[in-house]
Amino acid sequence: MQPLAHDAQESATAHTHDHAGHNHDHGPTLNPECTRQVEVEVPADEVGRAFAAVVKRYRRAAQIPGFRAGKVPESVIRRKFSEGIRRDVLEEILPAQFRATIEKQGVQPVSQPQVTSLHLADGEPMRFQATFEVLPTIDIDGYNDTKFQRPDVTLTDAEFEAELNRIRESHAIMEPVEEDRPLVDGDFAQIRFSGLIQAGEEGEAKPIDGDDATVEVGGANTVEAFTSALRGARVGQQMQFEATYPEGFSENRLSGKTVAYDVEVKGIRKKILPAMDDAFAKQLGEYETFDVLKEKLREHMANDKRRRLESEAKDRMVSAFAKRFQFPVPESLLQQQIDARLDRGLRALAAQGMSTEQMRRLDFTRLRAAQRDSALNEVKVSLILDRIAETENVEVTDEEFETQLQLLSYQAREPLESLRKRLTDDGGLARIREQLRREKTVDQLFDRFAA
Repeated sequence: MQPLAHDAQESATAHTHDHAGHNHDHGPTLNPECTRQVEVEVPADEVGRAFAAVVKRYRRAAQIPGFRAGKVPESVIRRKFSEGIRRDVLEEILPAQFRATIEKQGVQPVSQPQVTSLHLADGEPMRFQATFEVLPTIDIDGYNDTKFQRPDVTLTDAEFEAELNRIRESHAIMEPVEEDRPLVDGDFAQIRFSGLIQAGEEGEAKPIDGDDATVEVGGANTVEAFTSALRGARVGQQMQFEATYPEGFSENRLSGKTVAYDVEVKGIRKKILPAMDDAFAKQLGEYETFDVLKEKLREHMANDKRRRLESEAKDRMVSAFAKRFQFPVPESLLQQQIDARLDRGLRALAAQGMSTEQMRRLDFTRLRAAQRDSALNEVKVSLILDRIAETENVEVTDEEFETQLQLLSYQAREPLESLRKRLTDDGGLARIREQLRREKTVDQLFDRFAA
């Protein structure tokens, strides 16, 4: 669940420029089921005062050849700076009048207003229409009847032993086998190979080769034909055989294909696992004994399994809410969420080394379309949780909020006050508090509903 921003009054001031009086009909397509429209009229005398004040400011600042500073005739100012004066008057009047109108009507926009039918002239009433989206009515009746099975988060001995063995395997070393003996299961054969991938519908057979490949005899991921051919073979031995790869094999060019191989065994290696003792525990970290290592590992795994399974259960709970409670979603919120998802994706690509030029070549129309369903579900979940939080009187304490900021400061490696200022400037503090409230709501519902 991602934080959603719907600061209506901030949005209301952001879309106030004018294009010489023609319709302001650009911007995202709005959801008709969430759309409202207001008509605003400003008295002529108020418009006139705004024009006079703006012209006065221009007159004081204007520097025009042939006139002393501050002495330029008003008629010259109005003619020379007509577009700028009109724009400034608009920005001075329109946002305030729009806010006053929606407050009087008791509506709360969640999108920037799209201004149309604008009439603005000095000495005449100013008129315009503003179209915007509002939050839908969300009926959550019956949400507190939810029941679901609490997941079993008990860490099993088998899970613990598997992880312990994985750690041990990751610290194994490979040693060459010097004695003259055949390959047995568990050995690693060093081979030189050449092969011919069978001809398919695409045409000719394709050759493959390798000079220093390693194959585990009897390994879980080893194709059976290699194990059968290598088992019992000795260094220097050559062999020919065919290997058929299953559909979905990790190397795409071999998936579902049969390959005729010529193979030579160049050497044998065996895996040496470390002893499970105190020395191994100290090698892994600040563990005095192997028993301490096992205790800490078990504790970590138990906590990780509990968090993971409970998180999955909570996701299923809120997904069930999203399916159960149906309502129209403002398109503006949906587009904001798509933007947020794309931003996270682009940041991940940049971290993986994708250049700005490569990003510019991406098909953003297709990418936005691909994000729509997931973004829609996230918006629905957030709106439902906001509605439930309101019903349940869920609030985030200052202490909880400060703890989260300190955590973010630590994760971002940014001083707390620097982080606070940055988030204050871009509206991030409000979004963090919203998201904390939603998470707190989910936790409370989970504790209540899970049996």
